[in-house]
Amino acid sequence: MKPPVLLYACPTVDQEAWVKALSAAWPGIDIRLWPQTGDKDEIDYAFVWKQPAGILSDLPNLKVIFSLGAGVEHVLTDMTLPAAIPLVRMVDPTLVTGMVEFVVMQVLHYHRSMPAYAAQQRTGIWKQLPQLLPSERRVGILGLGELGAACARVLAGFGFDVAGWSRSAKDLPGVRGYVGPGQLDGFLAQTDILVCLLPLTAQTRGILNRRTLSMLPRGSYLINAARGGHLVEDDLIPLLDEGHLSAATLDVFAVEPLPTAHPFWTHPKITLVPHAAALTHPGTASRIVAANIDRHRRGEALHNLVDRARGY
Repeated sequence: MKPPVLLYACPTVDQEAWVKALSAAWPGIDIRLWPQTGDKDEIDYAFVWKQPAGILSDLPNLKVIFSLGAGVEHVLTDMTLPAAIPLVRMVDPTLVTGMVEFVVMQVLHYHRSMPAYAAQQRTGIWKQLPQLLPSERRVGILGLGELGAACARVLAGFGFDVAGWSRSAKDLPGVRGYVGPGQLDGFLAQTDILVCLLPLTAQTRGILNRRTLSMLPRGSYLINAARGGHLVEDDLIPLLDEGHLSAATLDVFAVEPLPTAHPFWTHPKITLVPHAAALTHPGTASRIVAANIDRHRRGEALHNLVDRARGY
């Protein structure tokens, strides 16, 4: 069997490291770097991240589309996407580990009052602040998929009072579950630190808005490491300025890179991260893609297949 032909279409990602890693994961693989596709009839697989619309619709022998990241909304926004082609999201243990590190770091940052201590340092104040036990701090995870469940388990292990909200019921030890739209307000009302790790779908777009964030107890914190589309950006700063929210960490934004004139850059209560909470590692991720291609070529079921109707 001839080596597979893979179209690499990730125009916003540095291609050198990925081409090297993919070639190491499958020696002999024929990698075509978009827009240099060569004979389109020869392309078997596509590896994409924010690919230009329409480039996958005229590949007559395309068999599987692989997403570079865990989210796939960047693929599904292309209305010309062939409906019958399987779409696979990235599930890489290193991606999960990176997200757990980031979320735990930010939760502890707020739990241990680090923004307040930083403000005291700037003004020369020496004052110890009250220190809550982890069991006295309620952490809520929006989304209990691969990433959310991993974060919830680790935070519960720290002793935090952890709850999770999801589309369908989940059974995670030490994590109280809330399910569906009818239980969202109750979930928010008992959350001191809210972590958003939802997939971006028609149902979750704009879920972080003035109404829902106002359901959080006064003085709560927001961490959004999912997608920029979850947050109604114009609603956040008023809630911070009014003191209803104490602070927010934002890793994702409606427009990326974040425009230089955006008020998030300079707001004193916002920690801004350039979509770097958990990066896909070329070395490990390429081996996962290669293993999935091998499964497909043997006629076996693909791992991490996306349900397009749900959007994840």
